[in-house]
Amino acid sequence: MIWMALVLFYGILKGSREFVKKEAMRKNSVMEVIVAYTVLSFIFVIPQAPQAMGMESRFYFWIAIKSFAIFLAWIFGFYSLTKLPVSLFGILDLSRVLFSTFTGVFFLHEILKLNQIAGLAIVCTGLMLLKFKPDFLKKLFKIEEEEKISENGKNKTTLYVIFALLCCMLNAISGFLDKVLMKDISSAQLQFWYMLFLTAYYLLFVLISRTKIHFSVVKNWWIWLLAFLFVIGDKALFIANGMADSRITIMTLIKQSSAITAILGGRFIYKEKNTAYRFFCAAVIIAGIILGLK
Repeated sequence: MIWMALVLFYGILKGSREFVKKEAMRKNSVMEVIVAYTVLSFIFVIPQAPQAMGMESRFYFWIAIKSFAIFLAWIFGFYSLTKLPVSLFGILDLSRVLFSTFTGVFFLHEILKLNQIAGLAIVCTGLMLLKFKPDFLKKLFKIEEEEKISENGKNKTTLYVIFALLCCMLNAISGFLDKVLMKDISSAQLQFWYMLFLTAYYLLFVLISRTKIHFSVVKNWWIWLLAFLFVIGDKALFIANGMADSRITIMTLIKQSSAITAILGGRFIYKEKNTAYRFFCAAVIIAGIILGLK
């Protein structure tokens, strides 16, 4: 089906964006990349402006909330990605399903079935295995010791993992709002106003914090590529969300292709260690997701 292909396309692009972000931040600071990336993305969606008009006033408020969630998510996510391996970041992103479930329970008062509780337990197990590796798994996968993230003599690995999880939580809130908003507005309306609010937030942040944005960002072609991948990926997902026969449960599963893309990229582009073990952890998490979706 077309909507499945669109969601798979989104997942592959999402995983690929993690490498592009990392390369972009080799040439410019985190905030320079985020601001330039956001402004360029907004420029790319400006042609949709004529189709974006005519919304009811209440939707502007909720889109502004969604944009603020992404405003914070990107700051946490980009900073964590500068330090964490791409493959690890990609697996941590799978935790988004936990936060998505929690938003459904708390905001929509959904009742968790037994299989969903079991699935969430398996997802948590897969995430815990990333940190706590049993001796028999260390031997089975021949796990190598990885260098810890240290700053000023202190181990900061846990801090950046927390940043990645906060990014996932905020992205889950944004995804929840997508589901609600796409029932009443078009993909063009959501994407245009979402990017307009997001651009305004970052420009306001730059003015208040007096963050310097150097002209070199214009020459950083990784940022241009990042903005292009983001816009077309989100457009594909919004269109899929708006199709009558699309199913959220299947979409959730297909989106996990982003983690596979990130792990493969980490192995072949950055020569990261322990990718076989990370595939195992990802498989455990995805098995939990499948169980929860039945």
